Amino acid sequence: MPYKVLIVDDSSFFQHRLKEIISESPELEVVGIAANGQEAIEKAQKLLPDVISMDYEMPYLDGVSAVRAIMAERPVPIVMFSSLTYEGAKITLQALEAGAVDFIPKNFAEVSSSSSALKRKLHETLITFASKANLQPVRSTDELAAEAGLRSQRAKQKTSELRERMAEKSAARAASAPPSAPVKTIFPRQNLKGKVKLVVIGTSTGGPVALSDIVTNLPVDFPAPILIVQHMPENFTRAFAERLDRLCALKIKEAETGDRLIAGQVLIAPGGKQMILDRGGQRIKIIDGDDRVNYKPCVDITFASLANSFNGKVLAIILTGMGADGCDGTRLLKSKGASVWSQDEQTSVVYGMPQAVANAKLSDDVLPLPQFSVRLQSDL
Repeated sequence: MPYKVLIVDDSSFFQHRLKEIISESPELEVVGIAANGQEAIEKAQKLLPDVISMDYEMPYLDGVSAVRAIMAERPVPIVMFSSLTYEGAKITLQALEAGAVDFIPKNFAEVSSSSSALKRKLHETLITFASKANLQPVRSTDELAAEAGLRSQRAKQKTSELRERMAEKSAARAASAPPSAPVKTIFPRQNLKGKVKLVVIGTSTGGPVALSDIVTNLPVDFPAPILIVQHMPENFTRAFAERLDRLCALKIKEAETGDRLIAGQVLIAPGGKQMILDRGGQRIKIIDGDDRVNYKPCVDITFASLANSFNGKVLAIILTGMGADGCDGTRLLKSKGASVWSQDEQTSVVYGMPQAVANAKLSDDVLPLPQFSVRLQSDL
């Protein structure tokens, strides 16, 4: 039986074209179309779709508000269609924090021409999330922002107290965790204290929320620089960096050529580009990269550029994401003595990237999402 899809878009043109494109997959069936956010809420309750594609800008009730309402009533995977503008990026990030699982750039030319790339991406994304369909209600964006802001303020003022609270919280969570979700140690736990000079994180689908969970819990005096490679288009990474910077004790910015690696600073690879280290190994270099590379930015490329400069002084982290980007780069880092953590299946939105690393036996530890910030503080 095909997965049921609800299309939400105020444009009759996009409604028609998306229905045509989605219906080309035998695994998907469009069961309804809504023209605004309020109608989306009503049809989601009535039609019980397995997955929803949703525009972000609509009359009566916008996409972010609709996502929040649907996730509070009956959680269902929601994939946003987003414009590639800076403003569109900011709204899409709000939708992801409200509970949407992923986004697809809303490109008029691609939809009009029914491009094969769009078809493949749309079918793969909708089928992937429709098959999961085990989401839980989420808190509102305002609640998340308020909590993150409070954490940031406390981290700046009382770093030592924050560490103590997080350790206690970790112990309580570990004590109450069900037997089905233990931390799986693949290799003996390493002593990383004073040895890690750089933390690098690679992620894709589900990454924005996962990264927010980690970095908003880190103190202002975190002892190492952090590089992040998040699969995102141009404009999105700048909006994402600015949003995280407002919520965190750490300094966070979109990486630029010439940026130095500074402890307590987070640099995010710019969308549409590649982030590598220069030959000196202490400054960032942003390049266009090869058009044959599927991902811009690409985790493998950034990881590979670190291998010779830092050898075993790197902690590489692979979080939730579709595909296997990062596996080859992780293998190279591991061969130089780097330490590797990956996210577990239970807390991953898509267990693709971390699964590839774990299956290749490259992970030193496989951790649930809430454990990363705790371990980063206790182990480094």
